[in-house]
Formats: sequence, C-alpha cells, structure tokens
Amino acid sequence: MRFVDIIEKKRDGHALTTEEIQFFITNYTNGTIPDYQVSALLMAIYYQGMTSKECADLTSAMMYSGDTVDLSSIKGIKVDKHSTGGVGDTTTLVLAPLVAALDIPVAKMSGRGLGHTGGTTDKFETIPGFKIELGKQEFIDQVNQKGVAVIGQSGNLTPADKKLYSLRDVTGTVNSIPLIASSIMSKKLAAGADAIVLDVKTGDGALMKTMEDSEKLAHEMVNIGNQIGRRTMAIISDMSQPLGFAIGNALEVKEAIDTLNGHGPADLTELVLTLGSQMVVLANKAKTLDEAREKLQEVIKNGKAIEKFKTLIEAQGGDSSVVDHPEKLANARYQIDLPAQKAGYVSRIIADQIGIAAMQLGAGRATKEDIIDPAVGIVLHKKVGDKVAEGEALLTIHASSDQLDAIKQKLYDNIEISDSAKQPQLIFKVITE
Repeated sequence: MRFVDIIEKKRDGHALTTEEIQFFITNYTNGTIPDYQVSALLMAIYYQGMTSKECADLTSAMMYSGDTVDLSSIKGIKVDKHSTGGVGDTTTLVLAPLVAALDIPVAKMSGRGLGHTGGTTDKFETIPGFKIELGKQEFIDQVNQKGVAVIGQSGNLTPADKKLYSLRDVTGTVNSIPLIASSIMSKKLAAGADAIVLDVKTGDGALMKTMEDSEKLAHEMVNIGNQIGRRTMAIISDMSQPLGFAIGNALEVKEAIDTLNGHGPADLTELVLTLGSQMVVLANKAKTLDEAREKLQEVIKNGKAIEKFKTLIEAQGGDSSVVDHPEKLANARYQIDLPAQKAGYVSRIIADQIGIAAMQLGAGRATKEDIIDPAVGIVLHKKVGDKVAEGEALLTIHASSDQLDAIKQKLYDNIEISDSAKQPQLIFKVITE
C-alpha cells in the first residue's frame, strides 16, 4: 500500500477503506509517513469530507494508537460527559459529584485549558493539595471505593491524535468537522466509558460558531460513538455569553460549591440538570428524564451532592474544608468593579473576548507553557437580558495588578447595552442519532 495513492483517492472525493485508514494512522504514529504527506491528506479531508463510516474508522484507529483505559472492573454503567469547551464552563466540577451522589460511578478524564477555553484540571488544582495525576489502578480503585474520580489525561492516550492535532494547527485544517469529531471521540472512547453525553457548544465562545456547524459536529460525534458500540447522545447549548457568573479557576470552584449547595447561577444549574438527567437515564438509574432530574434535585437539597464533592477532594489529597470555607481558596489582590457607562439592558456579552480578557489577567494560557494564576478572573453581575443602571457594576475584575486600563476597555468593547434585550435560549437541541 502506497500512501500517495491514499492521498490521491481522498483528493478525488472517494471514501477510504478501513484498511487504508488503519495504514495511515499506524504508520504516521510510528513515524514512517512524513508530516508533508499527512498534511496533504488532511487538506484533502478538509475539502472532501468523510463518510460516517470513515469517521468511525478514523476514530477507532486513533483510539487504539496508544493506551486505552479498561473500566470493566468498576461496578455499574460508567457514563462520561464531554464539553466542546467555552468560557465559565464549570459543569464537570458540579456534575461529577452530583451524578456520583446517585451511586453512579463517575470515572472522568479531563484536560487543561488553552486560549479562552478553561480547563477542568486547572480548576481542580486550585484546591490546596488536590492531586490530579493518579495511576490507572489508583483511579479505578478510587471510583470503586468512593464512586468518583477526576484525573488528567494519560500521557500515552491517543498519541495519533496528539500528532495530528499539532499538524492540523499549522496547516489550516483545524476546522474540519470529521477531524474535530474523530479527535474528540477517540479520546473519549479510549477513556473507557460505557456511554457518553456530549455538550456541544454554539456561539461566540464555542469551537463551532454557528448552529449549522454545531449540529453537524454533534451528529458526527453521536454517529461515531454509536457505531463503535457506546451509547452516545449530544445536547447543543449556548455559548454566546459565558456560562454562569465566574470566569477563572478559584472563582469557578467557588461557583461550583454554590451550585452544589443549590445557590448557583440559573443557567449553570439548568445545564447541569439537563446533562445530568441524560447521564442518569443512560446509567439506568431512572426511566425518564423527569425522574432523573427529580433525583438530582433531591441530592442537592439533602446535601448528598456537596458531601460527595468533599469525598472527591479528600480522596485525591485535597483540603475539603474549602467547601465550607471557600475563602481559603486563592483570592486576588485587587477586586475592581466595572461600572456601566449607560443605562439600559445588556444585549450582548461576547463570550470568547471575555474569556481572552480573563486569560490576559492570568486565568488562562496563551501557550501551553504559560503558568496560570488561580486567583484571578472575572465575576459577572449582569447577564444578557438583565437591566442595568448607569454606574452600576457590570462585573468585578479579580486581578494581581491595578493597571487594568487595556482590560477594562476590552471588556467595555465586548459588552453591549441597548434599549431592550431578551435572555438567550440555553438548550437548543438534543441529538441521539
């Protein structure tokens, strides 16, 4: 088999066979096929697309290019959740203990943040002592004993995806739906869950900016998961504005604690209950979504959810007293309000630009080598649709310096106030095929 023939076949719009895709992934992973040839194939895929079967074959080949996690020794149905990323997306911090409080095993692998998108592992690491790296057996034992574990991704999980992602980044082929879907699903499937709930974001702060592209990506990922034999469904949710109020690592941990105590922002709470209900049904712990939601609301109300969060923190070496005393989490030196320059209604908060402002404060990474300041970030006081008076605080900047003129201007440039505005829709669609 010659790789140039595979390039030409895809260039001309034909579907690749399972064997051709396996040949490509195996030989690129081991270094036999050079970057310049793979770049040509990626560009051909970018323009010609892939069939559902090709996507599933590509995902499977990448999934088995390195280690996979065998969760079969964990009792019960393991349901994973994945978000395509956004600003203020604190869902995993809430969902992991919330779902686990219903005796559903939660074995979660999460990533770090880059750019305007926050990382779950960075958020957990703001809890003093919390150890995000566990060995495979430690991970499995903790889920069996405590019901929940959240760890960083394994070093040799889907090495083919790591190589391909780096190449896509420098060849203008990042925004290919088949390549995005295969990349995400190869990591999720390698992590060993029995079923997967996907939160596909749409809007300014999302990977997919339009509803059309978000739907295409959701369908592609659901098809891949189901073809490979894992029950998979997706929700399309709004990321035109940040989720919740907090943007920044310690700030989001505090918001997660509030939400688990039943006092969280309305949109974060609703999304968590929507995603969580799907996870509970997939785990066969409820017959209907309404029943599942009631069960989730009950463990928030009776305190089991927040207790499970303490259990998770303690099991991974963290100081669980932060749950009752969130002031122990890192606090920024300066907390400065941003007053509204006119009265009206907040009509737009451009999520990715607000996320970039938080990153510039030190809450995120511009490059993988950047070090995060856990204390800094932004807390919104107004969301889209809210009324605001002139001089009233739109948000509070949590910063390590009071030299914030450029940041303030960026925030003003990306928060619009109009004579009228309505709250955006949070959940757009549920996709099961």
